[in-house]
Amino acid sequence: MKAGPLSGLKVVELAGLAPGPFATMILADLGAEVVRVDRATPGADVLTFANDPLARSRRSVGINTKTPEGVELVLKLTDTADVLIEGFRPGVAERIGLGPEAVHARNPRLVYGRMTGWGQDGPLATAAGHDINYIGIAGALEPIGRAGERPVPPLNLVGDFGGGGLLLAMGVLAALYERTSSGKGQVVDASMVDGAALLTTSLHGMRASGVWPGERGDNMLDGGAPFYDTYETADGKYVAVGAIEMRFWGDLVKVLGLDPEELPLHVDKSQWPKLREIVAGAIGKHTRDELCARAEGTDACLTPVLSPGEAAAHPHNAARGTFVDVGGLVQPAPAPRFDRTPAGTPEAPRDKGSDTLDVLGELGVGDEEIAKLREAGVIA
Repeated sequence: MKAGPLSGLKVVELAGLAPGPFATMILADLGAEVVRVDRATPGADVLTFANDPLARSRRSVGINTKTPEGVELVLKLTDTADVLIEGFRPGVAERIGLGPEAVHARNPRLVYGRMTGWGQDGPLATAAGHDINYIGIAGALEPIGRAGERPVPPLNLVGDFGGGGLLLAMGVLAALYERTSSGKGQVVDASMVDGAALLTTSLHGMRASGVWPGERGDNMLDGGAPFYDTYETADGKYVAVGAIEMRFWGDLVKVLGLDPEELPLHVDKSQWPKLREIVAGAIGKHTRDELCARAEGTDACLTPVLSPGEAAAHPHNAARGTFVDVGGLVQPAPAPRFDRTPAGTPEAPRDKGSDTLDVLGELGVGDEEIAKLREAGVIA
């Protein structure tokens, strides 16, 4: 049994791209026993780079799901599983014989997690797309960027991961909780459009109340306010400033060595351009690390802007073990944390298909049948 609050939970993952693997990574991190179904042909899988953290902590079987024999093997896996996760376009799983109806006919308790960009229905359901497209129609992309400039893609964090994989993992856990009373599984339709829209809930409230009156880059939390933005330091690096409240602003003013009597009121929007110039000038006189040292022990809400490579070495992250070394690659540790059932250290990704024989053996598939399946190209 793996360590973590989901120890004993059995998950089957049909290999796919970012959001689906992220959801199953979360479940595996928290103790679930995940078997990923990769393609049987070496080098033909969608996961293409070595030691991918999204592939950590689960076993891999190589199965050709375009054959009836391969489909039957996957169904055997789902017979004893709690969860199946797939990220195909709508209708694909049904066409190959692994849709919810086929799986639930054999295991009605299984939670069937579906990860798509547009959702299982709607005019765009079968269209191609990527994170940037999904967050674009969700209203999550337009507000991000500088005033007077075009929207800036926030990597693929909002659609693929926050509004996609994380939402799917939450949906799966909710369905598992409901199963404790009903005894039945169900389909979880996780859409990146839906998830990205959900992430903008607070923004809709602020717009309606007048707290967010401006256009892109002209508001309190989008870089429009001088007390909530990033600034370049003397060494060409950056700090993040989030001194919204008056007492935090007061501490920031002290850290920057400014005279509060000579500053305009920081919440007066008409004074923001002038105030920004003053703050930028004060910050630009110091290196990033000098400023951060001055801010330590205060509530100035001034912190370094670290690269992903720098983040693990920050004293706070190091003290909490926010990052771990897995197979020689430093990467984020499992989260959140549990006091009674803490998650274990993630395991390095397995080679694709490397666990095929072991997993099939556990399903009761004999050596003679395995040999025939390998010869026919059904398994890796």
